[in-house]
Amino acid sequence: MADDAQNLVLSFEYWLNKAVEWGQATTLESQQDICLHLPKLYEFLHQIYETLKHMNFTAAIQRFPLIGQLVGRLCWNPFVVGYDECQKILMCSLCCLYSKEPQNPMELKANEWIWNLLCHLLSPSELGDADACSFLLTLGYTSAACYSELVKNMVLSFVTELRGNQLNGLNIHGRASANRVHAISVLCTPLLTLPEVAPLLEALLTHRDWGLQDALNVQFLAAVNEALLQKKIGLSDSAILCLWLRHLPSLEKAVLHLFERLISIQGHSLGDMECMIKDSLLLKAAIHPSVFRIVDEIFRNALLETDGTSKVLTIIQVFTQCFVQAHQEDNRQHKLPLKTYFPHNHPLLLMALLKHPLDLPATLWCQHLKGIIEMLKTATEETNIRSHRNLFEHWFLLIHFGVWVDIAAELLLTSKTETSDALLWLLTFYYSPFENHQMSQTLVCNGDYAGQVEARIASDRLVMLSSSPTLSVPELLAAAADGTETSTRHPSTNRIIQHLLVTYLLFSSRGHTVAKRFIAHMSQTAETAYEVSNMLARTAHRLSILGLKNQRQIKLAHELLQEIQSV
Repeated sequence: MADDAQNLVLSFEYWLNKAVEWGQATTLESQQDICLHLPKLYEFLHQIYETLKHMNFTAAIQRFPLIGQLVGRLCWNPFVVGYDECQKILMCSLCCLYSKEPQNPMELKANEWIWNLLCHLLSPSELGDADACSFLLTLGYTSAACYSELVKNMVLSFVTELRGNQLNGLNIHGRASANRVHAISVLCTPLLTLPEVAPLLEALLTHRDWGLQDALNVQFLAAVNEALLQKKIGLSDSAILCLWLRHLPSLEKAVLHLFERLISIQGHSLGDMECMIKDSLLLKAAIHPSVFRIVDEIFRNALLETDGTSKVLTIIQVFTQCFVQAHQEDNRQHKLPLKTYFPHNHPLLLMALLKHPLDLPATLWCQHLKGIIEMLKTATEETNIRSHRNLFEHWFLLIHFGVWVDIAAELLLTSKTETSDALLWLLTFYYSPFENHQMSQTLVCNGDYAGQVEARIASDRLVMLSSSPTLSVPELLAAAADGTETSTRHPSTNRIIQHLLVTYLLFSSRGHTVAKRFIAHMSQTAETAYEVSNMLARTAHRLSILGLKNQRQIKLAHELLQEIQSV
């Protein structure tokens, strides 16, 4: 063993002298000498690697004080790195020298040197000098092709190491250690958008690490996520899921990225919103309960921070619809039931809300809504759960399935039903689960508060107007106002009445006659125009999905949207 160590030291001196002698292979003599020695150089580098992989940086420097000079000179020699096997082993050796957690200035400086050397080694511009190009052309390669091959070789080497296999005689015992995985992820960061690097990204992200801390570098995970969101790279569903489960900030950024794009959609198009959600990477990943709960938590925070604006309510509703559809289309044998994703709610209430209106005859909608309302009332009135947290959870669940609230508003104004009080309670609960605007007081579960009284008066007057022979804009304004200035009403009450008015305009034959003239009165401020536009778009989208014979209402909704946009 001592003789082997002594021989390696002597060989080291020999090859360092050779590297100095060769320089950057600028003469014909040096080029010929390199080609003659390449096989022996690879054998020596293989021995060095086998020694380095059992050492940390400090031990490596103590054993080979001039290792940096040797590796650096060889990496800058285009004829050496042009030889596949030498390039691979140099990459592996660099990883061995990289310190996962630098303990002193020397290790920090060495890490920076390794990083810069890697960027130099894999930069296409470094393969473009005249001597190197002449040599490559003689072999039948262009510099770009050689660059691509170098990257592929590096990727193959690292992937093989991560999987613990054999590669062209390079014996890698067992799977890579946590330090080695961390080093590879750091060195991979500047290259991750190269198409050739995709297999390495997959191998790193799906690498199983049983340590207490993730072996992958945090900056690497963040960079992969950023490239993914900008569509600079593509990864398998399993690799994306691993990325987001490994690195919570990346998942949160992905959700916020999608949310911001949905908020910025112009024209209040729910069809565009649906396409954007289905095109996103989050929908499939959300099938994993942990991912879904993070997505839902961000929606929850957005809801609270915006006081539940119409656009936010719509985003949550559309995402939920897309998610439920994706879950139903998931053909995995052991997929989890939907109740797993909503653990804070009663299963029977959840199953009732999950029922799609298409799955029931329209004649049974009122009965189905009655069951939903009874369960919600019971849940919110139980004294043992009268905490803000639980009240919020029931409201939040209803928002996910807001299509039933829209149907309740429609039935309230178009059907003579004994359940009108219950339907109005649901509409009020949807817009005002708490008496005040900060959602910090008592839940309106008994239907007594002023907002519901005003909404009841408005709905009764709208129903009466439906049977009148004619309808004018002033009459409709009077029915909605009831002598009360909208500026003095609670904001949630205004939203309830706006919802009733939009429903009346679309579903009442009398409402159709004044809809275009009246809509101008509903969109006098940017805020109300925004809210009303979302209600119109949501209703048009719902009717188109249900496939009902309501083409007149859909057409009118789109015309009213255009009227608002032209104001």
